[in-house]
Amino acid sequence: MDLENQKRVMEATEKFGADNVVVLIGAAEAEAAGLAAETVTAGDPTFAGPLAGVALGLRVYHCVEPEFKDEVDADIYEEQIGMMEMVLEVDEIVEEMKAIRAEHCKFND
Repeated sequence: MDLENQKRVMEATEKFGADNVVVLIGAAEAEAAGLAAETVTAGDPTFAGPLAGVALGLRVYHCVEPEFKDEVDADIYEEQIGMMEMVLEVDEIVEEMKAIRAEHCKFND
C-alpha cells in the first residue's frame, strides 16, 4: 500500500473511528493483498509510511471474497469484477485475507 493511501486510511480512521471504516483491497496476488491488509490492521510492516507502528485493526476484505461479493448487486459485481475471478488465484487470496483478519483485526466478522 503506497504512502498516500496509508495517509488516507489513517485520516478516515481518525475522522470516522476504526469501528466505522472498512478497507476493500483489489490486489491481483495473495501476497500483495496480505501486505496491504497487514498494513491497515497491524501497521506498515516496511516501517516506511504513516502507518508504521500504527495498529489500526481495521476490517479489511478483498473484492473477490464472499463477504464482499454477497453484499453487492450481482450484475454490477459480474460486470466490474467477474472477469478478474477467472484469472486470479481466488482461494489463495481468500485464505490470506482470513489469516490476516484472524491475527490482526480488532473487530469480529
